[in-house]
Amino acid sequence: MPELRTDFSGQLPDTYDQLLVPMLFAPYAEVLGARIADLVPARVLEVAAGSGALTRELAARLPNAAITATDLAQPMLDRAAALGPDRVRWQQADAQDLPVPDAAFDVWACQFGIMFVPDRVRAYREAHRALAPGGHLVLATWTGLAGNGFADALDAALRARFPDDPPGFVRAVPHGYTDPDLVCRELTAAGFADPQVDVVVLESVAASAEDVATAFLLGTPVGHVVRDRGPGEPEATTAHVEAAVRARFGAGPVRAPMTALVVTARR
Repeated sequence: MPELRTDFSGQLPDTYDQLLVPMLFAPYAEVLGARIADLVPARVLEVAAGSGALTRELAARLPNAAITATDLAQPMLDRAAALGPDRVRWQQADAQDLPVPDAAFDVWACQFGIMFVPDRVRAYREAHRALAPGGHLVLATWTGLAGNGFADALDAALRARFPDDPPGFVRAVPHGYTDPDLVCRELTAAGFADPQVDVVVLESVAASAEDVATAFLLGTPVGHVVRDRGPGEPEATTAHVEAAVRARFGAGPVRAPMTALVVTARR
C-alpha cells in the first residue's frame, strides 16, 4: 500500500465535507443507513467515520440508538462533531485497535474506510470482538476505476500529467480493494459468518468540473501525493484534472456513474 500522509489539518476536512460528501459519500450513506436501520440496532459503532456523512444518516434513521463514531484523524472528527448531532459519541480510534469493550455493539459500520486500513483482517477481528453475538458488520468499498467515472478521469489525468512516474494512490488505495471473493475470505478469516456482497451502482453529481478536481486534489490525500512533485502543486494539477473532467463530462453540472460493493456479515 502506498504510504499515506496522516495530516488532515487545514482546509482538507472542510473541502472533503463540502465537496466530496455530496458528490460521493452521501448517496451511499443513504444505502448503508437504510440497511443498518432495518437491523434495528440499539448500539452502533462506526469506524473511519470521516466528516460524518454516514453518522448523520444513522442518527436520523435511528433516533433511539446509541451511536459511537470513530476515526483515526482527529481533524476529521472535529469537523464531524461540529456538524453534529450532539448525541453521537465522537472518539479518535484506530480500527485495528478499538478502545471499546467486548460485545458492546449490535452493528459495526464502515463506509469507504476499510481500504485505508493496513491490516484489514486485524480490523475485522476487532469488529468481531466489539460486536455482540448475532451482531452485524456493514461496510462499503469502491469497485475498480472502470465503474467510477470521476475517479477514473482523475487517475487518467494524473497519468497524463506525470507519465514517467504517475501517482498510484487512487488506483491502489481507494480503488484497490475491489475483489468480492477477497472481502469474503478476509471476513471469514476474522470469524464472520455468511458474508453477502452486493454491487450497488449510483450516480455521482457535482456542480462543476472544477468542483470535482478541487474535491480530489484539496480534499483527499491525493493532494499530499501531488504536492511532493514540485512547486506549484497541487494547484497546477488541479487545473489539469479540471480540464480532463470537463473534456469527458462537460463543464457542469457533471454526472458520472459510481460503483461500490456493499457488504454485510453476521457475528
